[in-house]
Amino acid sequence: MENMNYVETVENLVDSIKGILTSAGLGGEAGEYKLVTQSFLYKFLNDKFLYEAKKYDSQNDYQHLMDLSDDDYEMTQLSLGTDSAVIQRKDLIETIYNQQNVDDFSEVFDSALNDIALDNNDLFSVETAGNTQVRLFDAHLIADNIQDGSQRDHVARELIKLLASTKFDNSIFDEGFDFFSTIFEYMIQDYNKNGGGNYAEYYTPRTISKIIADILIGKAKPENVKVYDPAAGSGTLLMNVANRIGVDKCTVYSQDISQKSSNLLRLNLILNNLSHSIHNIVQGNTILNNKHPEKMDYIVSNPPFKLDFSDWRDQVESIPNSSEIYFAGIPKIPNKKKNSMAIYELFIQHIIHSLNDKGKAGVVVPTGFLTAQSGIDKKIRKFLVDNGMIDKVVSMPSNVFANTGTNVSVIFFNKVKQDDQVQLIDASKLGKKIKENGLQRTALSVEDIKKIVDTAVERKDVDDFSITVSLKDIKDKNYSFSAGQYFPVKIEYVKLTQDEFEERIQKYQNNLNKLYVQGNKLEKDIQGYLKNLRYES
Repeated sequence: MENMNYVETVENLVDSIKGILTSAGLGGEAGEYKLVTQSFLYKFLNDKFLYEAKKYDSQNDYQHLMDLSDDDYEMTQLSLGTDSAVIQRKDLIETIYNQQNVDDFSEVFDSALNDIALDNNDLFSVETAGNTQVRLFDAHLIADNIQDGSQRDHVARELIKLLASTKFDNSIFDEGFDFFSTIFEYMIQDYNKNGGGNYAEYYTPRTISKIIADILIGKAKPENVKVYDPAAGSGTLLMNVANRIGVDKCTVYSQDISQKSSNLLRLNLILNNLSHSIHNIVQGNTILNNKHPEKMDYIVSNPPFKLDFSDWRDQVESIPNSSEIYFAGIPKIPNKKKNSMAIYELFIQHIIHSLNDKGKAGVVVPTGFLTAQSGIDKKIRKFLVDNGMIDKVVSMPSNVFANTGTNVSVIFFNKVKQDDQVQLIDASKLGKKIKENGLQRTALSVEDIKKIVDTAVERKDVDDFSITVSLKDIKDKNYSFSAGQYFPVKIEYVKLTQDEFEERIQKYQNNLNKLYVQGNKLEKDIQGYLKNLRYES
């Protein structure tokens, strides 16, 4: 089966789940994304279990598993280890499908998901900052998200028919990151947008995430490293870095205040063979209650830029070692537009503090951060330069994020830089403008991405695109990180004969004389108009 057939099969499944919910009047409802993502995850875990069971013993199709003794089934389950979720025979999709004619079928459906959540609590639960465990599946998924009781059994039956009839080729589970990142992005496209409010979630485009991961890791071949995102969202940045390193060579850590984002990140980890890192996902306020005090090898982040945190701003000052962590200061509360508070300044300082002695980071910042000549932005840039940490800066095209008009750049810093050179890349002119969901954004082509990554990794200077400067150069330019301020001014020289030179000078003089004549005429006309003006009461 070709990769595109995998994509089509899974996208059709997701669309069909959404269709069932829309037909029941649930389209756009608050619980729709839970029903979509948890139904898909049920299907994925069910089929992954059957796939791993068959790998363990080629006889283990569904019927053979049902015929096993309880002890033999349990032994099979134990033999699969963490490659598969623990699923009781009564909770397999085909078993539930065979019960769809019973009364209160939605309770049977909910009970199966509840069993799987409880049986896999140690592996799949997400922790909150308050040390509460967030389960894999809702205890009453159908009951809690479908208010109309008359619809519950119908929706549950339609879902189980769909999940049972959709057939994944077993080799789908041999697919790698690119396949599942595509599916994940498709599945959550309606549920991971800026919804406004205090904690609007911004989805980091996969192209930007790939650029950051490829540049950050470069030619290195790290092993047994910790990768962290303190504002992880649904985890696109983390997945790209983990894939670039190798999911078996890194452990992922994250924290995000959004419950929805943490649940989506968990799904992303499961799809991408990173279940071993799920217990490192934390839902909570990173700044006030950092649950990952350990120092990290790699940090990536697209932190929130504009966010009203006035309700807890003063609490930051009382955090242990606050003055050490937030060395450049804590943003003040503005008189107007509290939602313009520069919370990213807290995250950048948190990231610097969270790196180990050999740590590296790639952080998305508003482009204004690169040149601000006062305040916290300037102090952070000065710290990165004076401590020899700043490594690369990439200015991205405008509107690379479809849901925010803020121009963004990416700063890369490294605690063990071996030289005093800094590469500045201006990629702002790359890309093509497209319309997406009624909004304009800039899409980077494969060639654009390759140009940015190759230029950065190979540390090449390209006319009007990239330049390497010294730390002293940056200090002399008042700590500016804008590539355009360092590009050399080009003067085009044209070789002329004496006759050609005199001809050009004569042409300039003639044009200038014409302008003088026109100017004199205009002056006389204006004076005439002024003389003819009369006052009338």
